[in-house]
Amino acid sequence: MHSFTILFLAMLALSVVIRAWLSQRQISHIMAHRTSVPDAFEGKISLDEHQKAADYTVTKTRFGRLPMLYDTGLLLIWTLGGGLDWLDQTVIAAGFSPIMAGIIVILAFMLISSLLELPFSIYTTFVIEERFGFNRTTARTFIIDIFKGGALALILGVPLLWIILWLMEKSGELWWIYAWVVWTSFSLFIMWVYPTLIAPIFNKFEPLEEGDTLERIKQLLQRCGFSSNGIFVIDGSRRSSHGNAYFSGFGRNKRIVFFDTLLKMLSDDELEAVLAHELGHFKKKHILKGMLISIATTFIALALLAWLMKNEWFYTALGVSTPSTYMALLLFALVLPVFTFVLHPLLSLFSRKNEFEADAFAAQQTRAEYLIQALVGLYKENASTLTPDPIYSAFYDSHPPAPVRIAQLNAQT
Repeated sequence: MHSFTILFLAMLALSVVIRAWLSQRQISHIMAHRTSVPDAFEGKISLDEHQKAADYTVTKTRFGRLPMLYDTGLLLIWTLGGGLDWLDQTVIAAGFSPIMAGIIVILAFMLISSLLELPFSIYTTFVIEERFGFNRTTARTFIIDIFKGGALALILGVPLLWIILWLMEKSGELWWIYAWVVWTSFSLFIMWVYPTLIAPIFNKFEPLEEGDTLERIKQLLQRCGFSSNGIFVIDGSRRSSHGNAYFSGFGRNKRIVFFDTLLKMLSDDELEAVLAHELGHFKKKHILKGMLISIATTFIALALLAWLMKNEWFYTALGVSTPSTYMALLLFALVLPVFTFVLHPLLSLFSRKNEFEADAFAAQQTRAEYLIQALVGLYKENASTLTPDPIYSAFYDSHPPAPVRIAQLNAQT
C-alpha cells in the first residue's frame, strides 16, 4: 500500500472520529440543558420554545451522522474501491478526446453523486423540517428546483469546465495560473449577475413597499454611506418558515434582500438593527476580505494540484490506473476536504470575529437592545439552540453562541 494511501485513510478516519465525537458532545450538552431556559433568555423565550429548539437541533445532529458515514463510504468506493477508475475506463473505451472524456466523466460523477445523496435531502426537507413545522416546500417545487439547478449547472459549468480542462491540456506548465485567472473572473462574474439573473430563477423578488419601513432603511443606508441597486423582498415562505436577510452582488449591482418571513417576525426597530448588522460586514470589509482569502486559497490549491498531477502515485494511490488531467482535477476535488477538515476551527474563528464586529457596528448605528430583541426573535422562530456545546460550536459555527453574543451586546447598552 502506497504511503499516500495510508495518509489518506488515516486523515479520513481522523475526520470521521472527530465529527462523531463532536456530534455526540453536541447532543449530550444540549440534552443536559434542555430542562431550563438559560438565565439570559428568561422571560424572552418560553421553556416549550427552548425545548423545541433543543429537540430540533438534536434531531438534525443525530441524522447528520448517517450522511457522514454514507459519504465516507461513497468516497472510498469512488477512490480505492475503483468506482472512478471504472467510470473513466468506460468513457475512454468509447473513444472520446481527452477534453470531451473529462467533461463526460466529471458530469457523470456529479449526476450519480447527486442521485445517491438525494434521499437525504428529501428526508431533511419532508420529514425533519416538516416535523418541526418549518417546511413549506411542495414536492412540485422540490422537483422543479432540482431541474433548474441542474440546467443552470450545465449552462454555466460545462463551458467553464471545458476552458479549465483545455488549459490543463494545452497551456503548458503554467496552466494553473491561467486557470486561476479564469476561475477568479468566473466567480466575480457570478457574484455580479447573481442578484439579477440567477436568484430570480428560483425565487420571486419584489421591491420593498413604500412606507415607514422603507424610509427608515433608506435613512440607515445614507448614514452608513451604502448604495445599492434596490431593496427587495424574497418569497422565502414558499419553501420554509425560517427567516433571513442578506446582501448579494457587488459594485453597483448590490441588492439588499429580506425574506418575507423575516418582515413578519420583526418590528421596524429590530429590522433596522438586523440590516445595520449586515451593513457592518460591508463597512468592516468582511466581504472583501472573504473574497481575497478565497482567491488566495484557490491560487495555492491550483499550484498544489499542478504539482500532484505530475506524480503517478497520486492516481494509483487513490485507485485510478490511467493518469489524466481531468482525473487529477476530480481526485483533487474529492480528497482535498479530507485534508483541510482540521482547518474548520480557524475558519469559524475568523467568521465569529466578523460577526462580533458587525454586531458592534449595528449597536453604534441603532441600539444594541433592538438587535438583541431581533436576535432573540430569530432564535425563537428558527428554533436555534441556545445551548450548543462550546467545542462543537468553536469547530463548526460561523456565528457566536447565542448567550455569548447577547452578553457582548448587553455590554454595549
